[in-house]
Parts: sequence; structure tokens; C-alpha cells
Amino acid sequence: MIKAHTASSRLDVIDALRGFAIVSIMLVHNLEHFDLIYTAQGLPAWMKSLDSIVWDMVFFLFSGKSYAIFSLLFGVTFFIQLHSRQQRGEDFRPRFAWRLALLFGFGLVNSLFYEGDILTFYAVVGLVLIPVARLGNKAVFAIALLLMLQPAEWLVLLDGLQHPELKPADPPSWAYFGKSFAYLSGDSVLATWYGNFTNGKMGVLLWSWENGRMFQMPSLFMLGMLAGRMSLFVPSPESRRFWTRTLLAAALLFVPLLVARSELGRLIASEALRSPLWVMLSTWSSLALMLVLVSSFVLLFQTGSLERMLRIFAPLGRMSLTSYVTQSLVGSFIYYGYGLGLYKITGASHCLLIGLGLALLQGWFSVWWLNGHKQGPLEALWHRATWAGRRADVRAAQAINT
Repeated sequence: MIKAHTASSRLDVIDALRGFAIVSIMLVHNLEHFDLIYTAQGLPAWMKSLDSIVWDMVFFLFSGKSYAIFSLLFGVTFFIQLHSRQQRGEDFRPRFAWRLALLFGFGLVNSLFYEGDILTFYAVVGLVLIPVARLGNKAVFAIALLLMLQPAEWLVLLDGLQHPELKPADPPSWAYFGKSFAYLSGDSVLATWYGNFTNGKMGVLLWSWENGRMFQMPSLFMLGMLAGRMSLFVPSPESRRFWTRTLLAAALLFVPLLVARSELGRLIASEALRSPLWVMLSTWSSLALMLVLVSSFVLLFQTGSLERMLRIFAPLGRMSLTSYVTQSLVGSFIYYGYGLGLYKITGASHCLLIGLGLALLQGWFSVWWLNGHKQGPLEALWHRATWAGRRADVRAAQAINT
């Protein structure tokens, strides 16, 4: 049975958690120079050592986990919108499909500046929520679990068991990413936009498939929808008990999964077997650490331990679409050849400081903007476009009634 949402207003913990994900995504993207991977030359030995530590730390904590948090909350938000409309006797699913089409448009624009854009993938993969929205909790969980198990990689693994001597070909995405340096480092903004929109987009699509994202993403959407149904982000003894158990279970699972992934090269000689196992273990270990982060965040927020400090992320979370797209515009200008070209001289330590500085600026802007507006600029545009037809229908009905 679906448990109704008991919060009458926005759940601050969701906004704050989404804002935390935006900041951590910002840090990862900055370290990668927004996909313009390049090692700065001429740095002193101590800086190279520090860069290595910073790189490993940021990627260990956030790479794959920030995106997973964002995906989980995407499903939560879908449920909140669906449930809100159900309370009014409306079916939100057709409107959600239109909302995803609009999101796809935002993603296409964002893809010009950053080839790693995730919005277009959310817009397409998010369609899976429409047919499962009316299924029971057990059915949805079973589908999400099946997807999280990475069924395509199991087929690759079975083939590898039959032909362990075969060496897999290089991932197709490598050929596309190999071409991206030329236009990302070049001085033509039009060439960069065209390269990102064509070559880069195909490379990211292939990379997402090769790394299990196309199964993990819809799974997280569905798990988020279930979390919304069960009111897991609404403060309550049941919610705290769930997140406490989740924290303990995820922490216990993360260690063996991480060790297994780290020891794959030593334990399994066949590359045909290692490749699919690495994808599966990477997916599951990232999921476990993501759940550790989410559980810790929610428990600290709901118990009041660090609630005031964690609330600083909430304005960014309320303006997540604006913040995400702004990252791409500003970050690409900072690092790419047509802009400041800082990819040439910035190592991971410099990029971390730049990312933190940009996050602070985005946070300040979000607070300033929300003091005078209910939504961020892109959020307001998205909302108005989503309900444009609906408002026209309401005005027509009111005119007839009068």
C-alpha cells in the first residue's frame, strides 16, 4: 500500500541533498576540466603529489555517487508531483512526458557547452517511470533490482566464460573521446559546440552503456519513486530507523565490493571475464557508498545534529537545473581553448579550489535570487512551459462558467 506524503511543504532535506549533489558534481567536473582531460606540465613534484591525493579523494567520494544521488532524487520528485496531482484527481503522467520533452531541450542546449550532459539521458530514460508508476511496490522493486544487477553485463560474462581466452576490443567510446581534445582545446567556440553536439554526444552515449549507466539510471529512478511512496525523507521514527539500517548495511557491503573490484586483476587472469565483472562491481560499490552518503546526510539533517549547516545546500538544490546548466557555461569558458584555456596550467588542487569558489558563487546567487523569486530562472521557465496548456484550459473553463 502506498504511504501518503505527509509533508505539506517542500521537504528541505531533499533540496539540501540535491544541492549537495550539485556541489559534488561541480567538483568532479572541474577536476576533469569538464571532459578536457589534460595533465598540466611543469608543476613541482610536491604539487603533483598533492594533485594525485586530491584527485583520488574527490573521485573516491563523489565520482558516480553524485550522479546516483541526483538520479535517486529525480525519482522522488516524480512521485511527489504524481501524488500531488492524484490528490486533485488528475493523472500527471501525460504532463510528465511533456515535462521530459522540455528537459530534453534544456539538455540539448547544455550539450553544446558540455558533452557529458546528463539531462538528455534523464529525459529519455525517465520515460520508464510512466509505465511503472501504477505498479505495486514489490513489482517496482523487483524491476529496479533486476536493472541494478546489470543484465547486459551478465550476458557478456556468460560469453566470457565460454571464451575466456578472447581479449575484448577497446570500448567504442574511446575512439570518440580521442577526437574531443582537438576541438575542446581549440579557439573556435563554434567548432567546440559542433564537436560536443555530435562526436561528444555519441561518445558519452556509448560510455554510459559501457559503464552500466543505462541500467543503473532507471533503477535509481524507480528506487527514488519508492522512497517517495514510503515517505522515507519525511522526518519520523520509521524514516530514521530505515536510514540507520541502510547506513549499516551499505557500509558493510561497500568494503567487500571495493576490495573485490580492486583485486580483480590479481584474482582473474581473463580480460573477457574481468571487464563485465568490473562494471558490475563498480556499479554496486558506487551504489553502496552513495547510500552511505545519503543515509548519513538524512540522519544528520533529521536529528538536527548538523541540520543548520546542511541547509546551506538547499538554495542550490531548489535551483538545481539552473545550477547544473550554469556549471557547464562557466566551466567550459574557464577551461576550454575558446575561453580562458586554464586546462593548460591547472592541476587537481587548483581545480578543486576553482570548483569550491564556483560553488560558493552559485550558492550566493541562489540565495539572492530566491529572496525575490519562488524558483530559479530555468526552473520557472520549465514550470511555465510544463503547465502552459493546462492554464489555458483552466482559463477557458472559467470563462465558460462565468
